[in-house]
Amino acid sequence: MGQLEGKTAVVTGASRGIGAAIAERFAAEGASVVLAARTVEPHSHLPGTLPEMVARIEAAGGRATAVQADMTVADDRARLVDEAAAALGGIDILVNNAAASFYKPFLEWTDRRFAVAFEANVRACFDLAQRVVPQMKERGSGWILNISSATAEHPKGPPYDGFAKQGGAMLYGMTKAALDRFSTGLAGEVHDAGIVVNSMAPLAAVMTPGVEALGIVPDEFRANAEPVEAMAEASLALCVPGCPTGRVAYSVELLAELGIPTRTLDGGSVLA
Repeated sequence: MGQLEGKTAVVTGASRGIGAAIAERFAAEGASVVLAARTVEPHSHLPGTLPEMVARIEAAGGRATAVQADMTVADDRARLVDEAAAALGGIDILVNNAAASFYKPFLEWTDRRFAVAFEANVRACFDLAQRVVPQMKERGSGWILNISSATAEHPKGPPYDGFAKQGGAMLYGMTKAALDRFSTGLAGEVHDAGIVVNSMAPLAAVMTPGVEALGIVPDEFRANAEPVEAMAEASLALCVPGCPTGRVAYSVELLAELGIPTRTLDGGSVLA
């Protein structure tokens, strides 16, 4: 029996990249997974769609369903929770992975892009948590995992490295810093109700198709890039009974701390 047998999980931003990997890993552990993304249509230049991911999970013997939901639209977020609960009878796990990943120097930011970044990366996570916490309280358990970023940390300097000097990550990092503080604050509020809340980021870059398309990852980050499987395994480690709560964690560090090896997305073997 898998670690998530009988559990239901909602994963946003699940058509490709980290979200898709988390959904696949959770399904391999027995969870019924609702995959959400802004569109069900193919991206103009990135691989992966929600229907393709559902088919992949079902072909491996898992259970999955897709819900189109734009995280910047409040009505879509409400519909996602309603449809997920209707289809699966409730939500045990929420993984807030979807994010607006714009990178621009400070003086190039517009009001519109600023608003979208905070709506997708902060407000959506706050809203979805408000919608699922009541049903988690009724069950006496639940897990909320917010996917963050190392850009939430303050740049070190002076002297500053090239990544800090070129700019672009500041606003994204601001939203993720807010997400970290939200995660630890909510963890305290819902702890006595049996609900676990954590924030987790990759320790280094994860070279997903979306990250590659941004074209902003320095060579030194690429050299230390971690496999998407590490993010999926660490996410699983924070969504099972007895896991830590109130953490701002980093994937490979967390796995080392807990003594958990990184497995393939089907859970069948350990990666070198």
